[in-house]
Order: sequence, then structure tokens, then C-alpha cells
Amino acid sequence: MRGTVVGVLRGGPSSEHDVSLKTGHAILTNLPEDRFTIRDLYIDRKGVWHERGTPTAPERVLPTLDAALIGLHGEYGEDGTVQRLLERYGVPYAGSDSLASSVAMHKVLTKERAKEAGLLTPNYLYVETEADLEQAAHAIVRTFAQPVVIKPVALGSSVGISIVGGYAPVYRAIQTLLQKGSGVLVEERITGTEATVGVVEHMRGERLYRLPPVEIIPPSTSDFFDEAAKYSGETTELVPGRFSKAVSDELMKSAALMHEALGLRHYSRSDFIVSPKGTYFLETNTLPGMTTESLLPKSLAAVGIRFPDFLSHLVELSLGRIPPHV
Repeated sequence: MRGTVVGVLRGGPSSEHDVSLKTGHAILTNLPEDRFTIRDLYIDRKGVWHERGTPTAPERVLPTLDAALIGLHGEYGEDGTVQRLLERYGVPYAGSDSLASSVAMHKVLTKERAKEAGLLTPNYLYVETEADLEQAAHAIVRTFAQPVVIKPVALGSSVGISIVGGYAPVYRAIQTLLQKGSGVLVEERITGTEATVGVVEHMRGERLYRLPPVEIIPPSTSDFFDEAAKYSGETTELVPGRFSKAVSDELMKSAALMHEALGLRHYSRSDFIVSPKGTYFLETNTLPGMTTESLLPKSLAAVGIRFPDFLSHLVELSLGRIPPHV
């Protein structure tokens, strides 16, 4: 008897293609073969789907799946695009639906939800077009302590983030991102300890199970937890982090709050900075990485949850079943 047919989507036409390949590999090698029939679906940088090395089309392969696990990151994978495709063909999948994914991917919309939920989040200015650039750069230098954090409004894995100060560097950093086709979020820089917290639905008898906070200590060569620090293996990640019980409780409560405020589904991971001024929410990841360097698998391991069991749990959630244990 064949097991549930699960398609694992990896690659994709995004700036995070290579990271997605690692996440996809981790899913493929840990999804239990005795329970599932696993289909490796690679999407190249041009958006062409492949199975067993042969180009195919979503309309051919998707109707043959019982469920899908999305190992994609960034544009196409996390912004609701592939979710809409899966929804069109009626394929159950793990993770947030297309609308919630598109909202969570947009850092400004996410920050506004955080403010509505009563969380602290760094002050910001949103720059949408080059027509706004000169006025925005002047405003940033006048009203924000320097340096500031400049990031694309809809990319993950810290892609494109810079920390700069002064009119000319700020102007150039914003202009570079605008020319790449992305709106730009400029934030006040909050100094403190970086933390992240994962949440998983219907695990260990809890409707929304909160994983322990991870303390992130970037290498001395990095000003923050940037793209290089994330995947170099040089960052120290402590699970659980060295936070007081009050701060740990606040972090876990805030991660659960943002999961619900954004209307997310199944699992997510939220990022924070713990500073002397308070705990600041940064953003929420709807498809957290699952590479060997990723934070969610390390959080799961810290509380004794095996990665294959977690992946099985996601498949069950995608099919609308609440697993009895894990």
C-alpha cells in the first residue's frame, strides 16, 4: 500500500535559492520513507519545475500529490505565490495560506500588526519609489539616531540588509535596494541581544506550542545576524537562551501573539531584539529554514522533538488532522 504522497518543493526563482536547496535536502532526507511516498520537486531559478531531472509543469504534477511541504524561501515561496498555485490545484500544504503569507512577507504590514497587538517594534520609515528618495534620506538623517538599519521590505534571510549612517551612505543604500525592485524599510537601530522563537500548532497537547527562545550571538566579524553569519556556522546559538524567566515568557508570548495576529497556520518563527529599553519585535518567518544551521530544528532538538517527527506532524496538519502525540 502506498503511503501519503508528499511533494517537497525546493529551489525557486528567489534570492534565497541556494538556502532553499539546503532546506529541501533536509526535508527530503528526514521525512520518514516508511510513512510517505516522497516526491522531490525542484524549481529552478527561472521558475521551471522539474521532477527526476525532467522539466514538468505544476498542472501536471500537483494533481498527483496528497500533500506538499514547502522548502522554499523568499520571493515566490514565502510571499503567497506558490501557495496560490497549490490552492488552485487543491493540494493541502503545510504552512500559512496565501493571504497570510503575503502579509507576513511585507515587513511594514507585519510591523503595523505588531503595533496593533501592543508589541514594541523599532520606529521606521518606508521608502517605496526613487521619487521619495532624497526627501526620505534627509528625514532619516534628521530624525533617526545614526546609524540606521536599511532592509528590503519583502526579502528574508537578512538578504540586502545594511547598517549605515550619514546622508550619502543612507541615500546610496536605499537607492541600491530600490533599483533592485524592492521597497525599502529604514529602521532605528536597537542594540541588544537577538532572539528568535518558534511556535508549532497542536503539538504536545497544546493548541499553540511555544519552543524555547534561542539566543543568537553573531561572530565578532558581523555587526548583526546577517546573511553570512546565518549560514557560515560561526554564529553561536544558545537554546534555551540566557534570558530571565520574565523575558523568556515575554518572548514566547509575543511569538504566539504574532502567529495569531498575522493569521498564520501550522508553524512560524518570530525574531526579536532584547534591549535595555524592552523587547522589540522585528519580523515573523512563515517558512523558517530547516538547514543544519537553521534555528527551528535546533529549538525542536532542545525539547526532545525529533526532526522526522516534526515533519510528519506538518504533513498531518496539512491534511487537517491533529496528531495525537509528538
